[in-house]
Amino acid sequence: MIDWLIEELFAKYNYWISIVLMLIGFYAMIAKDNLIKKIIGLNIFQTAIFLFYISLGDITGGTEPIVSEEMIAQGYVYVNPLPHVLILTAIVVGVATTAVALALVILMYEEYGTIEESEIIELERESAGRSDTR
Repeated sequence: MIDWLIEELFAKYNYWISIVLMLIGFYAMIAKDNLIKKIIGLNIFQTAIFLFYISLGDITGGTEPIVSEEMIAQGYVYVNPLPHVLILTAIVVGVATTAVALALVILMYEEYGTIEESEIIELERESAGRSDTR
């Protein structure tokens, strides 16, 4: 019984790796104060999602989705290419999101002189307090 459980757990190792990567990325986005570290956490989280979807699209014993009439008659099993295509699109969107986020961090650094979230919030509160007293 225990051997079966261990086999099942290790048979799905790519799912476990994607869960661990998701948790690492989520932790970095929530717990870190540095905006660059938050962006890195977002990229780790995105990579975990990519791995998860690619893992879902794989079928053990499946062949490539190039079909002929003979293969259709035999009722063969093939790997669905749709998750792979969607992940290619998601990678492009992820790179664009990262570029925009880094550009915004550069603008914030030029405006506030720091990339620490707590310092930026404090500077914003100070400037809002000064504008209320006028």
